[in-house]
Formats: sequence, structure tokens, C-alpha cells
Amino acid sequence: MLLPALDPERLRRVATSLTGAHVLVVGDVMLDRFIVGRVTRISPEAPVPVVAFDHEMHRLGGAANVAHAIAALGGEATLIGVTGNDDTAATLTHECRESGITPSLIGDGGRRTTTKVRVVTERNQQVARIDYESDVEITGDIERRVIVDIQRHAPRARAIVVSDYLKGCVTNAVAQAAIAAAGRTIPLLVDPKVPHLTYYAGATVITPNHHEAEMATHRRVRTHDDAREGARMFRERTRCDSVLMTRGDQGMWLLSNEAEGYLPSVAREVADVTGAGDTVIATLALALAAGASLAESARLANEAAGIVVGKFGPSTVTVPELVQALDTATTS
Repeated sequence: MLLPALDPERLRRVATSLTGAHVLVVGDVMLDRFIVGRVTRISPEAPVPVVAFDHEMHRLGGAANVAHAIAALGGEATLIGVTGNDDTAATLTHECRESGITPSLIGDGGRRTTTKVRVVTERNQQVARIDYESDVEITGDIERRVIVDIQRHAPRARAIVVSDYLKGCVTNAVAQAAIAAAGRTIPLLVDPKVPHLTYYAGATVITPNHHEAEMATHRRVRTHDDAREGARMFRERTRCDSVLMTRGDQGMWLLSNEAEGYLPSVAREVADVTGAGDTVIATLALALAAGASLAESARLANEAAGIVVGKFGPSTVTVPELVQALDTATTS
């Protein structure tokens, strides 16, 4: 069941109205570090490539990438998360400010800032990845400070996103504080992890990928009929209002009281799917904050995902890119 077509001119108006809408992002912040070099030989010590260092770069990851995607689309993003008291935390804070994000990052001396170090070639082929992280759930004063920050920033927000990567920031109390702060007046969106499904009761929209939906429902998702039943079962289990299931090259399935059906994938070229889910929930939240319906927001999120998977690493989409994609879809 294909979602009904929407007025292209209306979608363009929504896309160009994203500027200035305020979204509060709460969740697991990360820094993605890329070490880039050339590979010309195999090590004599072990059957692994030798990477001759060329340059290094940083990108925002996890909840920070969601906030970056919102800022890149012209939205106002406030980011609440937990870091260590280390040099990486300072780098992450600096990168947030450079990207137009207002960071509210709480330092915890008992943990390290989540960092993913990727060694890649000049052709963007990944050789190895090293993760630095502490994934124990926050407690005590740190958890209280996160909740206080949510309550302080939520009144200005027109949407709230909970970005859960199982790195410890999203506890049951934190998730419920975000849902309570949203109330029934602004949308609360969750990018979920299956072990925390009971945390999200009362959310407006949850955006599982089809693997997460399969694990949550113990049902394989291969066809559109599978997606429809999987989304319904997922909604029942999580007690949320709506579900937007992302299905890779099979597009998306939307289940809500106002609309139900699938959106075909619009990706024209796939270079890297890293961070695609962040782009989906960021675009969805920003469009809802700007006054779009859930069906309209899902359409824009689908277009944004099709753009971002054509880029390398955690990347963002701009409004001109989104409008161009909408124009291309209209004329094709």
C-alpha cells in the first residue's frame, strides 16, 4: 500500500520553512574520528594493509550527528548529552559550536567520551575501527543534571528527539523526563534500541530500522505486508503513537492514525549508509516542528535519506539539496 501522493508545491514550502524551528536533542553523543591514508603494500608482520598517513578529520556522531543534521537544514538545535572529562569532550563541544549547535554536555569523570576511530583509505574504504566508550547507564547526580537540562530547555522546543545508542545517557528516567516535557503539545521522537523499548511508552513517533523491528516483534520483515504487521506489533509493544520503519533499499513504512503505507527508496547512489537514521529522525523532527503533518515529514525524511547515503561518513543535507531532490522527483 503506497502512501498517497502529496502536493509537490506544499512539500517545497515545508522544506523551505524549516529554518528557525527549535528542536531539542537528548542522547548518546559521539565523535567520529577518521584517519585517512594510502595503502600500497601489505605488512610483513601480519596479513594486514599498511596505511601511510595522509590526514585526519573529525565528524559529529550519534545524537550530535542528529543535532548537526537539524542545524544544517536551518533548524535551531540544542543538544543534551554526557561526555567524559577529556580532550575528546573539548573537541566535541568545539565541533558542535562550529556546526551551529547549542551544546549542553555534562562531563562525567567516571567515563570516557564515546569515540569511533576509523582508519580509511583515500578511496573511502574502511580498514579498521577502534571504539572508545563507556556504556554503563548514568546514575545519581549525572542523571539528575540531564533531567534538569531537559526540563530547562524543553519549553523553547517545538520538537524533542531522543537518540538512543545504548551508550548510557538514555536511562528510563531520562526518556520519561523527555516524554513528560513534551507532553501532548509537541512531538517526541525516538531513535530506539531494542533493550530499551519499555522506556519509550508515550512517544509520538519511534523510528526503528527493520532489523530492530524484527528483533522487537520476533517477526521477519521482507515484504510490505510484513512491514505493515511488524509496525503494528511494534506500536503495540512500545505503546507509542506512530512508527516510521526504515527498510534500507526497500524505503520506509509509516504507521500512524492519519496515514499508513510505504515510501519507496529514492537513493540514486549509495556510498555510505552511516548516519542515515540520524538524518531521517532529524528531518522528521524538524519538519514536524515547522508544522508539517507526519506524512509530509516522512516524505521529506525519505528524500533526505536518499541524499545522505550518497555521501561518505556521517553527513548532512541542506535545504537547497532537499528542494532540488523534490524537484527531480516531481519531473522524473
